[in-house]
Amino acid sequence: MRAAERERLAKRVVDLAHSADQAEALVSAGDSALTRFTHEVSNQNVAAADVGVSFRAIVEGRTGVARTNRLDDESLREMVNRAIGMARLAPSDPLQGPLPSGGPTSTPPGAYDAATADASADLRAAMCDAIFRQAEDANQWCAGFVSTSSGGNTIANSSGALASFDGTDAGLNVKMNASDSTGFAEAYASSVGTIDARAAGAVAAGKARGAAAPVSVDPGEWTVVLEPPAFGELFVYLAGHFSAQTFDEGSSFCSDGLDKQYFGESVNVTDDFAHPLNPGMPFDFEGQPTQRVGLIENGVVRNVVTDSYYARKLDRPNTGHAFPAPNPFGPYPRHVVIGAGSKSVDELVAQTKRGLLVTRFWYIRTVDRKRAIVTGMTRDGTFLIEDGRVAHGVRNLRFNVSILDVLQHCEFAREQKRTGQYHFSMVAPAVKIDRFNFTSTTEF
Repeated sequence: MRAAERERLAKRVVDLAHSADQAEALVSAGDSALTRFTHEVSNQNVAAADVGVSFRAIVEGRTGVARTNRLDDESLREMVNRAIGMARLAPSDPLQGPLPSGGPTSTPPGAYDAATADASADLRAAMCDAIFRQAEDANQWCAGFVSTSSGGNTIANSSGALASFDGTDAGLNVKMNASDSTGFAEAYASSVGTIDARAAGAVAAGKARGAAAPVSVDPGEWTVVLEPPAFGELFVYLAGHFSAQTFDEGSSFCSDGLDKQYFGESVNVTDDFAHPLNPGMPFDFEGQPTQRVGLIENGVVRNVVTDSYYARKLDRPNTGHAFPAPNPFGPYPRHVVIGAGSKSVDELVAQTKRGLLVTRFWYIRTVDRKRAIVTGMTRDGTFLIEDGRVAHGVRNLRFNVSILDVLQHCEFAREQKRTGQYHFSMVAPAVKIDRFNFTSTTEF
């Protein structure tokens, strides 16, 4: 469904809410497809296309939300009445104010790519085949996926906000498996044509080959060089700390105060929807223009992100980071960008006397949220560094660290990459960290 059609639908829904004090309609259209593979066979093709409407009614400070993907008049009217009925039964919130009236926005270059929106199963199969050829040449087997998607969001409300966005996305994830080792690679972009599946397969195969016959190393504090997939998977556990909700509730590490030094001076982090590696929606799910927000400046936490509710509650500017209502997260940074350094990854490795090069982490879980302590494991390519050179593969290790502590003394590579998984997407460089604590080893 095109933006003009979504806007007509959203306005029609808002106009149905005669008995609500305030009304908001979110129309979301999505078309996504994924080809999954294992052992050089595309064993699963899935595709889904849908248009859904979410409606929020506010009555005397009470909020109700209902959703439907049935777009006939009767179904839309029933959804609106259901939300208004729930609002009348909900507890009143004296801090619930007027919905934002929006403002001008501009979609960043590269957010939408027609070829990605029109990508076929044949295109994804060809990308899989390029990966398969790398596995066969290396005498390995592979597993992973290739995905393409397009989607659009339109928000309209009774305060006059009206905003629409269309974007595309593509990605691949590949794990190569050798007799006693594995290797990993990923690639994500808004344009499928910029993703080189053959190169990703070659990287994963090279890591599996280089990690052959892994040896065990002793746990303890190590100097590590984390590649972007590993660093992104670690840093995402800090993202929620920059929500005004967690800040206000006291569960964020920076609830102790902003404008304080929490990290080393090399750490700089922004939330930037217009970054060329990860361009995204220029407004939030209330139709408010999203601001570029400096979260960490030279190790000092400067800001948290807000929506209309928490901007009012905390007397801070509305940064345009609302999630769809209702949600347990509050406002949230959607496009985290970790600042780069001045050295290449090779230079970070060359300047390491003895350490570990980590491709990715796996199964990270929170141990202590307020102190940002997490535990997890290395996976799919962990290597010993000796005298500035990658020596050989090592068996995986479990770690237990405070992200706040390990980012006190760190150094970033100059090349940034987009990294992500099912639940996040961010831009990050590789990072060298001193005193990264590993607690135990594995047998694989």
